[in-house]
Amino acid sequence: MTKHKRILVKIYLINLALLATHEIDSAFWHEWDLFTLPGGIGLFLILNLVLLLLFLYGFEKVVKWEKGAAPFSYLLAFSGIFAFVIHSVFILIGNPEFTSVISFGILLLTFVTSIAQILFLILIKRDDAA
Repeated sequence: MTKHKRILVKIYLINLALLATHEIDSAFWHEWDLFTLPGGIGLFLILNLVLLLLFLYGFEKVVKWEKGAAPFSYLLAFSGIFAFVIHSVFILIGNPEFTSVISFGILLLTFVTSIAQILFLILIKRDDAA
């Protein structure tokens, strides 16, 4: 495994941990109400279970650098960017959720980590083409 792929494994794990922590924080802020999700906490928990299983499966692909590793990594990175952007919009329009220093800090770290993840995926693609 190349140096860039080994680094990407670590970035993926960090980003997954950040997103999982954000989802724990989301339960505190009742995110299902923010998104007007029908089913309340029940559906919220089921969706998070499915997403966590999906991203853990992706992590296995990335660790082994099997087929699907890059798409799963991009999916996680874009999920992190989406989380940051959508919550930033909610904050800008006046919603009080995720405005604590730690809540927004986790979102910001997720955004930065997601950008780094995409950059390493680009480096890996360049390495593989060489």
